[in-house]
Amino acid sequence: MGSSGAGRAFIGSFTSAGGRGITAVAVDRDTGALTVLAATDAVPDPSFLTVGPASEAGVRLLYAVSETSDGAAAAWEIGDDGLRPVGPVRSVDGGSPTHLALAAGHLVTANYGSGSVSALPVRADGSLGPAASVLRHEGSGPDTGRQAGPHAHQVLADPSGNWVLSVDLGTDSVRVCALDPRTGSLRLHGETVLRPGTGPRHLAFHPSGGHAYVLNELEPTVTVCRWDAATGRLEPVGETPVLPHDAEGVTAGDARTYPSEIVVSHDGRFLWTANRGHDSISVLTLDETAEKPFLAAAVGCGGQWPRDLTLDPTGQWLYVANEHSGSVSWFAVDAETGVPAHAGSIEAPAASCVVFA
Repeated sequence: MGSSGAGRAFIGSFTSAGGRGITAVAVDRDTGALTVLAATDAVPDPSFLTVGPASEAGVRLLYAVSETSDGAAAAWEIGDDGLRPVGPVRSVDGGSPTHLALAAGHLVTANYGSGSVSALPVRADGSLGPAASVLRHEGSGPDTGRQAGPHAHQVLADPSGNWVLSVDLGTDSVRVCALDPRTGSLRLHGETVLRPGTGPRHLAFHPSGGHAYVLNELEPTVTVCRWDAATGRLEPVGETPVLPHDAEGVTAGDARTYPSEIVVSHDGRFLWTANRGHDSISVLTLDETAEKPFLAAAVGCGGQWPRDLTLDPTGQWLYVANEHSGSVSWFAVDAETGVPAHAGSIEAPAASCVVFA
């Protein structure tokens, strides 16, 4: 089952809740098992991470947001013996950044607290420069407790690399931006409004690049969208629940379930979502049009409060960062049904994400 040998992954966590910061782990490609190698708490609350391409010197880089009220981002060189800081920790000029992505020679962050998106230039050695631009979102939603103002929750580049999308929980919308690779200027191209009160959190693209799936946090649903990279247009075409109708926390307005992350299989046949509160992983199958997800199963997440869900590079293993139970669990994916089977867990206090190098 897959190639033998060890890979590398990194776990982000909340140091303010007892987390280790960034934990480097070895990955057994045959069993999916993780083994802790080292950890660093050099920046507080590195809640989300991303791995970048090699620098000009051939070194792989790891980037993290610091999800604090001041908001920062940092870079590390990935070495055989651990992580080495590269350049200074940089302010993102926004509050409580929750997500980040690399696009057009820049590190882009989604700043939940301030409802904005920032772009920081990535230098030749992989270090970060000061924020080149900040695009501030505007608007609100009907949930006065969570949507009094904008809350950018995720940012990512589209498969063509021509656009940057930001998912805003507070405004029930997804913004499409153009990022100037020379100046780092972010320009709003368009905004797709979703159903009021759904609270969109994260988005994932279909491997074909023609569809995107928006996971909603305030109501446990996925909004299916068509994506046109030529025009930068995102068009909603349907909505599907991610939990059985008789499951606890499904009713609209019921705050007991907060979906957190969505993943698409490499072959485009399955969607998986992590569901906090319900503490489950949902399996949705996709038809040939990629527009009609069908809820096929929901299984336990191996812990409590699954904040992140990650598919390994082989597509054979799903990893769940269970924040409240302080663990990362891994699951073997059935190639025919997409249903994950729990295969193991490691302790990871206040775990918030898992990324692969």
